[in-house]
Amino acid sequence: MGKVTGFKEFERQDESNAPVPERIKHYNEFTIPLSNEEITKQGSRCMDCGIPFCHSGCPLGNLIPDFNHMVHQGEWQKASWLLHATNNFPEFTGRLCPAPCEKSCVLGIIEEPVSIENIEKQIVERAFKEGWIKPQPPKTRTGKTIAIVGSGPAGLAAAQQLNRAGHTVTVFERDDEVGGLLRYGIPNFKMEKGIIDRRIAILEAEGIIFKTNVNVGENYDVEELKKFDAVVLCGGATVRRGLPTPGADADGVVQAMDFLTQQTKVLFGKEVKDQVLATDKHVIVIGGGDTGSDCVGTSNRHGAKSVVNFEIMPKPPGHRSPTTPWPFWPLQLKTSSSHEEGVERNWLINTKEFIKDESGKLTALKTVNVEWKMVPGERPQLIEIAGTEKTWPCDLALLALGFTGPESTIADKLGIEKDARSNYKAEYGKYQTNIPNIFTAGDMRRGQSLIVWAISEGREAARQVDIYLMGKSDLPTKNEIDDLVAL
Repeated sequence: MGKVTGFKEFERQDESNAPVPERIKHYNEFTIPLSNEEITKQGSRCMDCGIPFCHSGCPLGNLIPDFNHMVHQGEWQKASWLLHATNNFPEFTGRLCPAPCEKSCVLGIIEEPVSIENIEKQIVERAFKEGWIKPQPPKTRTGKTIAIVGSGPAGLAAAQQLNRAGHTVTVFERDDEVGGLLRYGIPNFKMEKGIIDRRIAILEAEGIIFKTNVNVGENYDVEELKKFDAVVLCGGATVRRGLPTPGADADGVVQAMDFLTQQTKVLFGKEVKDQVLATDKHVIVIGGGDTGSDCVGTSNRHGAKSVVNFEIMPKPPGHRSPTTPWPFWPLQLKTSSSHEEGVERNWLINTKEFIKDESGKLTALKTVNVEWKMVPGERPQLIEIAGTEKTWPCDLALLALGFTGPESTIADKLGIEKDARSNYKAEYGKYQTNIPNIFTAGDMRRGQSLIVWAISEGREAARQVDIYLMGKSDLPTKNEIDDLVAL
């Protein structure tokens, strides 16, 4: 513990944001970092608990009290080493992770938790600025070749770990740029794409080969994968959930990920035919998660006439619900920076019909208020409330309903077994499919999940691939890293 009374002396401070009228004029990041002095104080709030529950909240097993202590001591380079010991890409998680570690923070029982995510971000940004993050190519090569399909966080983590083990790694990405949903699914105002590019430059310098515009199973024969000694499938969960609602085929009903991807491509000069714009339109975003929030922020930057958000679930409480006590992930209302930029949020509302004109263009939505009937031992029942029907003007409806699972093309062509939820079947901890030299990790294996789970699974899958190829592995496990730091 850096300062025994730090958690008593200092209140939590987070980065501030540029004013709304200023930031909605552009697509760049708009956070205003804390000073080094303030970050040092924030690090000193960590209580160095005897049992640090923040570890249980983080799938990566980040050494949180340890790097907090280093920040308090001003040992930023050591903090960077500790952070990178468990997390290949803290610049991604420090911006995009919902921070389950903070929800498990012991200090959070009585006060605001330690600002772990922001400290993590400041450590890695300082490390890049000081030039501490350098390529670390392996000293020797094993002669083994590995194909990784998908360049999202799971694929990138697996690639870096396997390359460090000395294997020759080729990453295939079907889009025109590396990064998966980090590239085109996350708006630039949440993470500028130069953040991805500088890390990819490090990975390339370490010897990882990237091939873009390669869609395995479509323009790249799956038989070509048999030329590699091992394959890791990290294609994500990309099958988008739709709505079986009358009129859903109207011109103006758009998948959120298409809307977000188009905007990012246009921002970087990519050719997009018939971009969907929210400009001067009544926009309704259906779905209350992070993707829905991203649509709200993007619509406001387009200059939408109005932005409304629908969520079929009840409005969460403002504070942690008794049904999700510490240290569990809380049922609690989340208000994002995009929500602060302007949106009418509605809960317990269900879309009954998309209304279109004679030409097929969307003009309105019909909705009804609902409630959930809970019967012990049975699935919750959705009950419509009579007399609550309403028609909303709408020119653009964005479906931000999440993903149902991975695309089946590769599994079908290679004969890979899938589980009951359509995910590629592989036991957690083993990551090996029914085909011995083919492994899978991240959302493709577990379904739609968090970025920290993707990186964790990519790292763990890499270790299993290394063991499969070499009979043993020097790639670290979480427990081994804890033991090393303890020494």
